[in-house]
Amino acid sequence: MLQYILRRIIMVIPVVFVISVIVFYIIQLPPGDYVSSYAAKMSAAGEVMTQADIAEMRAALKLDQHWFIQYLDWMKNIFTDFNFGYSFSYNKPVLSVISQFMALTLIVSLATMVFTYAVAIPIGIYCAVKQYSIGDYIFSAFGFLGMATPHFLMAIILMYLSYVYFGDPLLGLFSSEYASAAWSMGKILDLLKHMIIPVIVIGLANTAELIRVMRGQMLDELNKPNVVTARSKGLSETKILLKYPTRAALNPIVSTLGWSLTSIFTGSTITAIVLNLPIQGPVMYNALLAQDMYLAGTWLLFMAVLTVVGTLISDILLAWLDPKIRTAFRGV
Repeated sequence: MLQYILRRIIMVIPVVFVISVIVFYIIQLPPGDYVSSYAAKMSAAGEVMTQADIAEMRAALKLDQHWFIQYLDWMKNIFTDFNFGYSFSYNKPVLSVISQFMALTLIVSLATMVFTYAVAIPIGIYCAVKQYSIGDYIFSAFGFLGMATPHFLMAIILMYLSYVYFGDPLLGLFSSEYASAAWSMGKILDLLKHMIIPVIVIGLANTAELIRVMRGQMLDELNKPNVVTARSKGLSETKILLKYPTRAALNPIVSTLGWSLTSIFTGSTITAIVLNLPIQGPVMYNALLAQDMYLAGTWLLFMAVLTVVGTLISDILLAWLDPKIRTAFRGV
């Protein structure tokens, strides 16, 4: 098992390297660069930049070099100084921009993930055990509704209801009086209040999907021979559910962790923009619009690494849940 994990970790290096090249190349594909985007904004504001000014600015930012030379310089700085480049639009190092939004992104992401699995798994088990009951129909209806409703629309509906019934649409993650204030118990409670809508909206689609998956897997496992044998031995129904069908039904849930980790971590960019959330999703979107290549490239590279790490975590959890997979790993 340990040998398998070490081998997978070593395999991450060439995978991330190839992804970094692809990411940097794709960012360069749209016509123009940050300087041309900046010149267009200045022109819209009534300040015209001459071709000489544009060429000088492009040379100062080293954007006049071939994209692969820029990539090699970026990689060299990452490996030698852990320097991911400079954000042109924020006018500060990339790591400073990412760290500025990382804490709140992690809080929202982890809360959403906990909400998703804490709600989906018990409801999925209930729907399978109480198949075709009123509760099963109700949860199934809500599940389909959650999967069919766009995130941004659900966000608007919940903001409207919050404003109508509580007088506050709960935009952003903080009220105006706490936005720039130091951390205190009042600010933490204000954050928790403002997180209700983002967590529900971002986690709802994943929750609805996982409920359907968990229900289907549980129905497949409930009548298998090991469960029937356990019942014949007089074991309690709760112990049987937790020891056999639930553990087996968790395999497909765990196997998708690597993908759901990144989808939840981005915070649903459109939803984050609608709710005015100060997290990484809108930052990456604005960086791509402004062709701020080092900021966009670093974030996309981080998401790629997160996907690889999430997949590795999924494999480890699967081995822990399923003895057959654990036996297979011993032979790898």
